[in-house]
Amino acid sequence: MTASAPFVPQPEPALPPQPQPPLKPARVVRSLQKGLHTRAIILEAALGLASHMGLEGLSIGALADVTKMSKSGVFAHFGSREELQIAVVKEYHAKFEEEVFFTAIREERGLPRLRALYERWVRRVSVEVDSGCIYISGAVEFDDRPGPVRDALVAMVRDWHGALHKAILLAQEAGHLHADADVHQILFELHGLILSLHHDARFMRNPGAVARAGLGFERTIQFYATPLGLQIDAHSKPNLKSKPRASAKKRA
Repeated sequence: MTASAPFVPQPEPALPPQPQPPLKPARVVRSLQKGLHTRAIILEAALGLASHMGLEGLSIGALADVTKMSKSGVFAHFGSREELQIAVVKEYHAKFEEEVFFTAIREERGLPRLRALYERWVRRVSVEVDSGCIYISGAVEFDDRPGPVRDALVAMVRDWHGALHKAILLAQEAGHLHADADVHQILFELHGLILSLHHDARFMRNPGAVARAGLGFERTIQFYATPLGLQIDAHSKPNLKSKPRASAKKRA
């Protein structure tokens, strides 16, 4: 008589995964809204920190302290310090566009629009005297540091310069600026005035910096504008006490 084979218990077949009940649409919407709201709070706090401490001063830990959140909670919205810095750059650019660009382009093409762009730019810088311009501070921090943060900063500044370049070109096409005027040079001079304003107002604390930035713009317009441009520009300044001279100084 042969011995029977030992009994080997067979594993029970795995049950198929049970489908999970889908989230109710209202719950999904509330969850998304809460996540976006939390992210907006974190980003606003990060923008405030970066304005005072620079982009390099940002950290997940510092942001968690300011927002009274856990580091993991902040990290869930921004996977790294670099992603956080880039998000701050984009948020700053969005606010800059809203305050400066989108309001100014409602003005008539030509010198009225160019003036509006510049004056709103000056206003923005003057408000930032006690905080700081991320474009300018970021350029100092990342001028020789290649990487995604620097690329984001450069892209935003180029975007703004592109808008100014187009406004100057449209003023030239409208006959408000001389046809042979160097558009790139005008942009360079206007940007130089803003950099001087930021330096003198924020670093030197000179009280007359904003007025000097305004005077610099007037002299730039006087030099490059046509008689038609000067006339149009005079009508775009309702509070002007005296009209500009009939023609610009003899240009070099």
